[in-house]
Amino acid sequence: MSEPLDPQASAATAPSSGSLRARLLIASLAWIIAALALTGWGLRNLFKEHVHQQLEARLLLHLNQLSVAVNVGPDGTLAVAMLGGEPLFDKPLSGMYWQVDELEINAQKQPEVKREAVARSRSLWDQALALTRVAESAETGRNYRTTTLSDGEGRTLLAVTRNLQLPETQAPPLRLTVAADQMLTAEPLQHFTSMLVLTLAALAVGLAIAVLIQLQLALRPLQSLRQRLAAVRSGDTRTLEGRFPRELQPLVSEFNKVLNTNAEIVQRARTQAGNLAHAVHTPLTIMSNAAECENTAFAQLVRDQSAVARRQIDHHLARARAASAARATGLRTPVREHLLALLRTMEKLHADRHLQFTLGEVPAQLAFRGEEQDFYELMGNLVDNSGKWARSQVEISARAIDAQRLELNVDDDGPGLSAEQRGLAFQRGVRLDEQRPGSGLGLDIVRDLAQTYGGEITALPSPLGGLRMQLRLPLSSPAKND
Repeated sequence: MSEPLDPQASAATAPSSGSLRARLLIASLAWIIAALALTGWGLRNLFKEHVHQQLEARLLLHLNQLSVAVNVGPDGTLAVAMLGGEPLFDKPLSGMYWQVDELEINAQKQPEVKREAVARSRSLWDQALALTRVAESAETGRNYRTTTLSDGEGRTLLAVTRNLQLPETQAPPLRLTVAADQMLTAEPLQHFTSMLVLTLAALAVGLAIAVLIQLQLALRPLQSLRQRLAAVRSGDTRTLEGRFPRELQPLVSEFNKVLNTNAEIVQRARTQAGNLAHAVHTPLTIMSNAAECENTAFAQLVRDQSAVARRQIDHHLARARAASAARATGLRTPVREHLLALLRTMEKLHADRHLQFTLGEVPAQLAFRGEEQDFYELMGNLVDNSGKWARSQVEISARAIDAQRLELNVDDDGPGLSAEQRGLAFQRGVRLDEQRPGSGLGLDIVRDLAQTYGGEITALPSPLGGLRMQLRLPLSSPAKND
């Protein structure tokens, strides 16, 4: 099993806490719905009160007309002139009624009903408006009272009533009442409610669209910031560049400082590792040169062990360099141009064998997300190893497996390896042919470097008849000018 190509991304992955866009949208829509619902409720109540007042004003108008129309004849009979302007008074049980009751003053000098419905509208038919009490006096500033009652159909009526004393001597005190079914206000209220709901719904849709547009515009800088971060990660740039809103600029500045500090730490670590390697190489070279002057078993031992120590230093230095590079940002090594340079070097290195080094299909936009020196270290070992075994030809090809992985294949037409030998090829110090030059550490270094970058190396049969070394590494996204 190979390690993931991006260990940093795997380690940093955390459960998502949800979309910021969704949070803002839900909060905005909830506030819009609540505000419009409250507004609709308030407007409906205001209109309902307005319709109620209009009905009351209409009843008061008819009450005043009834007050003028009531007369008492010389014989004491009550007469009511026809009320004009309201046809509902003539339609039976229409919901609009008027009634005149005769009162008398009791022993407590309080008015009470003597005769009920001495005169009434045709709309009452054979019914009477049953008022539970007699209005003793008008409310402050008003010469009438309002009340609610029920008719014979069980409908709730709004009524206005007034006690009237005509100037004639023989005229008894009267109570005038005009009432109307409150359902008369239902139709305009229902129509208003329907129009109000449609209007507020259209307003809600418009506000929701406005919120979506506002969120799109407000969050666009975050999308730009994400793209710039992706560019840093892919190696297109080493810092976040571009103009951002003032709210994001401090974050961008701090992140750039972190990137610069990280780059300085990595460079310092690599420099120290290089200095240490140089410091150890020097005494090893001195010992090796001194041993060259003697032809004894001890001198040979010193020469052999010095060579092993130098290879070990190179090996671990390469691993340290790759480990620091794998955690750095802004690294991008174009594949094609570096492979061409490597093939020219290998042609000179194996010139005595007249090998043909060819470059197969390698897209120009492919790039390795890592250090250039490490790329040469990886491919140099693989191509050199294939050159040692090839009969006449070595071919290199490369392709992108997906958006994150790069695959490089080095094929030769040599004798190849059995399945068992392919499994041993990457073990430290293993040499499958002692007659060939080498230390057995080259492929082990390639394996360690590849794993450090989160990649892998595999030995497979080659289409050319020999061995294929298949190397998979992290892929850098295409540069902007590709």
